[in-house]
Amino acid sequence: MDNLRFRALELAMTRSQQLVKYPGQKASEYFGELTFNNAAMREYLTEEAYTQVMNSIEKGEKIDRRIADQVAAGIKAWAISRGATHYTHWFLPLTGATAEKHDAFVDPVEGGKGIEKFRGSELTQQEPDASSFPSGGIRSTFEARGYTAWDPTSPAFITDRTLCIPTVFVSYTGEALDFKTPLLKAIYTIDKAAVDVCQYFDKDITKVFSTLGWEQEYFLVDSALYQARPDLVLTGRTLFGHSSAKDQQLEDHYFGTIPQRVLAFMQEFEYEAHRLGIPVKTRHNEVAPNQFECAPVFEEVNLSIDHNQLMMHLIDKIAKRHNLTVLLHEKPFGGVNGSGKHNNWSLATNTHENLLSPGKTTKSNLRFLAFLVNILKAVHEHADLIRAVIASPGNDHRLGANEAPPAIISVFIGARLTQMLDAIEKADSHVFINSETDGLLKDLPKIPEILLDNTDRNRTSPFAFTGNKFEFRAVGSAQTCAPPMIVLNLIVANQLRKFKLDVDALIAKKETKDQAIFQVIKRYIKESKKIRFEGNNYSEEWVKEATKRGLSNFKTTPEALKAFVHKRTLELFESNHVLSKRELEARHEIRLENYTKKVQIESRVLGDLAGNHIIPVAIRYQNTLIENVKGLKQVLDLKTYGKLSQNQMETITEISEHVDKIKTYVNLMIEARKDANRLSETEEKAFAYCEKVFPFFDRIRYHVDKLELLVDDELWPLPKYRELLFTR
Repeated sequence: MDNLRFRALELAMTRSQQLVKYPGQKASEYFGELTFNNAAMREYLTEEAYTQVMNSIEKGEKIDRRIADQVAAGIKAWAISRGATHYTHWFLPLTGATAEKHDAFVDPVEGGKGIEKFRGSELTQQEPDASSFPSGGIRSTFEARGYTAWDPTSPAFITDRTLCIPTVFVSYTGEALDFKTPLLKAIYTIDKAAVDVCQYFDKDITKVFSTLGWEQEYFLVDSALYQARPDLVLTGRTLFGHSSAKDQQLEDHYFGTIPQRVLAFMQEFEYEAHRLGIPVKTRHNEVAPNQFECAPVFEEVNLSIDHNQLMMHLIDKIAKRHNLTVLLHEKPFGGVNGSGKHNNWSLATNTHENLLSPGKTTKSNLRFLAFLVNILKAVHEHADLIRAVIASPGNDHRLGANEAPPAIISVFIGARLTQMLDAIEKADSHVFINSETDGLLKDLPKIPEILLDNTDRNRTSPFAFTGNKFEFRAVGSAQTCAPPMIVLNLIVANQLRKFKLDVDALIAKKETKDQAIFQVIKRYIKESKKIRFEGNNYSEEWVKEATKRGLSNFKTTPEALKAFVHKRTLELFESNHVLSKRELEARHEIRLENYTKKVQIESRVLGDLAGNHIIPVAIRYQNTLIENVKGLKQVLDLKTYGKLSQNQMETITEISEHVDKIKTYVNLMIEARKDANRLSETEEKAFAYCEKVFPFFDRIRYHVDKLELLVDDELWPLPKYRELLFTR
């Protein structure tokens, strides 16, 4: 075992760079070739089928059974022409990963032959086993029936010679067992609510799309070193590891030259991503050693989320071809930056306008202000829920660290917009000039035509306005974007609906439309003011200030998750017909169970590594020192022996003290785990693991990391940080 680390390191250092062969084409020539996109539909569908599918995508109309058979025939012909042999309904269960069950196109016929078949019924609906997916009590183990149903708004695609059909996943009794079902409902809700508000300003706006551009951060480590770290393999993060003498303190990795081996991986990943229609645009080194980022062009939210899920699978698969392993955990290494997945969110119209971009006219700027202030109000009203949807064991390690926003939810909008909102708040409610004229408010500065460069970016803010979008920075790197996008779209839609009711009520009292809009905006600015913060979110001063403002600071997942079953949350989801009380309670239960199981696994791995890997090696080295001290006593005079053996005796004593502490804390942790496991109530068990088991992790780690500095490097069983972070 003592040589495993060095064998892994030797193998890592002798890796040959895999050469990737690409076709002699421009990316635009193969982009989307494995996606049943608009061009493929025009080629393989009848005019009637194409029209119905497009009406379903754009208007939400149902596709009748006869047309479904035509669509299935077209998709089958397209897929087989590109080498597909199987098909699957591809869905997003509540595990946070993706799920699929493959069926072959071929069916046997008489004479020992086969024929490829794919019917409309197989395209539109299937019945996978629902009993083994998380349901939070919605489904019993013996109740196996569940249904997947085709989502035509997200194009089918081919990967590994399998046609993947994006679908929703629901139980036999109709409850959502996935993320896509409530996401599609939230998207529909914000479309309707935003269009209603847009009608105040532009009658040509008949549809609003929520858009998302994610930024995916990740680490890469050599696969041989990864396999030599049981904690990385089983938990996704290093439970032990002393900081490397050099890590990110020189700030020389960020935006630096991409290492050749990594670049080869990125080039192959981007080639495969572009073939699948994933519009990956940006790649670069991130702050920590061996940390990187990729980002695509903005897309409609539903498609963007599907592409992010597919991308996470794709980078993992392609990295293995280069003998690399992707780490998506939010904090795989202590002492260096963790990884997030910034969700850049905005709203676009059918008239090709961004509702979060200030315009050149007073009218468009008033519309911008209406949407901006409603978003602030929505975040203010539902900050606890926003914190809940990004809560996870991994994110608990990251939030509040040097590179990540704290657990306090606040909004940054920049100095110029702050100045504008403060001026409106103080203005007389009746100085508003009609938006059809060239003025906005008497004696108030206009919103600049180009806002993008009029404010700095605040990297410490969990939710920041960045010119024409909001950047939700607190989302974890391993997390699906679906829950944050469900909540963000839903709370804004709900707030926009309230805004329209408030404005219409004033109009009914004979206020002009513009005056009514202004008065409601002004009131919302006052009511949501405490959610805005322009300073350093990392500072202790902000923690104190946030407490004065009454803002929540949920530092752990179990306490944050309570927002899922808060009365306000239940009313929000039920009144908008996105999730029922039962479905929300199930999600709360699933998230708590997930937290408990992950901490439980980490606890078991930590105990095993400490007891079976670290302590035996430490004792072996200690015995070597003891034998050396005994040898010195035999060959040296007493005075010289006492002088020369002192340092070794101190090291022997230190090792004994650290081993004793490790054993003591591991035993206490195991007892705490046993006590927690006796609890039957899910929330109580999660809190027990959080408050009674988890605190031992850092105590044990402290002493293990001290041993790493004392024990002979050749004996240490685990690859060290300097090897994991700097072997490329």
